[in-house]
Amino acid sequence: QVALVESGGGLVQPGGSLRLSCAASGGIFSRFTMGWYRQAPGKKRELVAASTAGGSTNYADSVKGRFTISRDNTKNTVYLQMNSLKPEDTAVYYCNARGFLDGYWGQGTQVTVSS
Repeated sequence: QVALVESGGGLVQPGGSLRLSCAASGGIFSRFTMGWYRQAPGKKRELVAASTAGGSTNYADSVKGRFTISRDNTKNTVYLQMNSLKPEDTAVYYCNARGFLDGYWGQGTQVTVSS
């Protein structure tokens, strides 16, 4: 069983930055595609960014150029650097680990962008 623990959320003003972290335990981290998803009130959960085991990354159009996903396989951790934050980025952000036959979710961390 894999456990994912997110951290780094909080309240930030528009234009500000936050860095989310997701620490994984209990599995072979390097084999997973690691993703960050978010869910705003009344909306469906959506993919924000993903990093494959092979090193490829992809982003939602709404965050391209502002967010960067990275991973450190030696620390079993994936990061999401969020810059130029907008009020519409406000959501609960979830970490996801996806293998060939299995998948896991973190508990989520709240990000609020407001003045």
